[in-house]
Amino acid sequence: MLLAIDTSAGTSVAVVDRDRGVISERLEADTMRHAEVIGRLIRECLAEADVAVGDLSGVVGGMGPGPFTGLRVGIAAARVFALGAGAPLVPVVSHDAIAFGRYRDGHVGPLLVVTDARRREVYWSAYSDADAHGLPNRIGAPGLAKPADLAQSVALREPDWTHADWTHADGVSISAGDLGMVAELSFAYGRSFAADSPLYLRSPDVTLPTGRKRVS
Repeated sequence: MLLAIDTSAGTSVAVVDRDRGVISERLEADTMRHAEVIGRLIRECLAEADVAVGDLSGVVGGMGPGPFTGLRVGIAAARVFALGAGAPLVPVVSHDAIAFGRYRDGHVGPLLVVTDARRREVYWSAYSDADAHGLPNRIGAPGLAKPADLAQSVALREPDWTHADWTHADGVSISAGDLGMVAELSFAYGRSFAADSPLYLRSPDVTLPTGRKRVS
């Protein structure tokens, strides 16, 4: 049984089990309140599922892509909760949850997942199809592009694709339930997990000073 946490868009928390599926899930769509709501959502999901912390076999953390400020809240929460629970952190690319949901709902063939990256840019991930277990086959790491440059960016990675091949999945939010099920099925069928590294895809706005400030 896994606790899944994602803050790459809004804030989403779920408790999942490979056999029982999504047991409980909470979503806060506001992208400015990650830190304020995440503790409450975790408590509510565990209470609804009637799951004690000691019953968890792992904590799934959505690694993005996502904006720096929001994404780091969820990853930090997942890491700290996993440490406190004595359970492993299971990193999963957040876009894989969107793709998993689309393939589960019947989509077949190539899929392009797109989410808002702000600054008039989008994050994108390309998928060729799903495997026999419904897990999406992602083509490389997620990318970052301006909407006008999206076709060119995808073509550089997958030159055989044409516009006619793509089905767009524009993600407004990430389902922690689907994120958790990707983790459960990946473990069950020997698929590798993501790297334990946030996918910010751009540098944060705040930078360290390059030298000492002169005082006159």
